[in-house]
Amino acid sequence: MGKIKVTPCEIEGLYVIEPTVFKDERGYFVETYNQKDFAEAGLNMVFVQDNQSMSVRGVLRGLHYQKQFPQGKLVRVISGRVFDVAVDLRTSSKTYGKWVGVELTAENKKQFYISEGFAHGFLVLSEEAEFAYKVTDFYHPGDEGGLAYNDPEIGVDWPIPEDMELIMSEKDKKWGGLAETFKF
Repeated sequence: MGKIKVTPCEIEGLYVIEPTVFKDERGYFVETYNQKDFAEAGLNMVFVQDNQSMSVRGVLRGLHYQKQFPQGKLVRVISGRVFDVAVDLRTSSKTYGKWVGVELTAENKKQFYISEGFAHGFLVLSEEAEFAYKVTDFYHPGDEGGLAYNDPEIGVDWPIPEDMELIMSEKDKKWGGLAETFKF
């Protein structure tokens, strides 16, 4: 039924995916994932788990990655607005340490596919946001690593308004920079 538009980002392994939205006077319908459409677009990942979270304005989650069991993630926003970021941790990549950010909203229906080997995080820009994502491997407790969201070596340009107070977990406040990070 639906088709998708896949736009590769400037870093290999990252894609913005825009599904077709069918609207009428009743509302809308959208296929957020169709294995056949993804395969036709050259995206042959296998998802094993779906996750969903809700966060309030100013929450910054990440930048997270799994060390031994890296996960590919297909992320989207169900309600609200977030700035979503992926950082390349693949040491063999010419874009190692580089990042891409995408604004995901309930209105634009964009999705962001982040391949294995990237750190991932997001900042909530709306009063609250519901965030949903599919992953290619199960979560393994004790395997999580992270990067400081404000590591100057990476230089993520987070769109933090002057009146926004960041809300972060204690764990996310303690991550080190790229120089101390696990590398794929």
